[in-house]
Amino acid sequence: MTRLEPGSPAPTFSLVNQDDAEVSLTDIPGTKAIVFFYPAAMTPGCTKEACDFRDSLAPLQAAGYTILGISRDDTSKLRRFRERDSLTYDLLSDPDHAVHDAYGAWGEKTNYGKVVEGVIRSTFVIDDGVITHALYNVRATGHVARVRSLLGI
Repeated sequence: MTRLEPGSPAPTFSLVNQDDAEVSLTDIPGTKAIVFFYPAAMTPGCTKEACDFRDSLAPLQAAGYTILGISRDDTSKLRRFRERDSLTYDLLSDPDHAVHDAYGAWGEKTNYGKVVEGVIRSTFVIDDGVITHALYNVRATGHVARVRSLLGI
């Protein structure tokens, strides 16, 4: 697994969102994005993280950032997750984890003391196509506050 570092070009992607519409990194208005990878919609940790991004959306958008959440969930589950928790940003489906792989957000991890292969909860801050922050193995709780602090927001 290759991990991205600040200064690396952000791998481009096109995935479908919760409404089955294609979303491409290159189509994001402005030049700033926060892309976060999470294991599974509607699980406690992922719900906490997604809702924290929702609750911080106004100041992040005011600073010019577009938020995108990516998981392996199908679009119908993403739609239910978005509706259930009033999430107001796109959730993208990456069922074959190709985009996860490109960002180093898929690989071996320890889960309850056992080594398994899966999603590595990760967040990337992108500015003008370049990674400015690459955060791997983040915790769901408190993570968005850390991102805001890194960005001075």
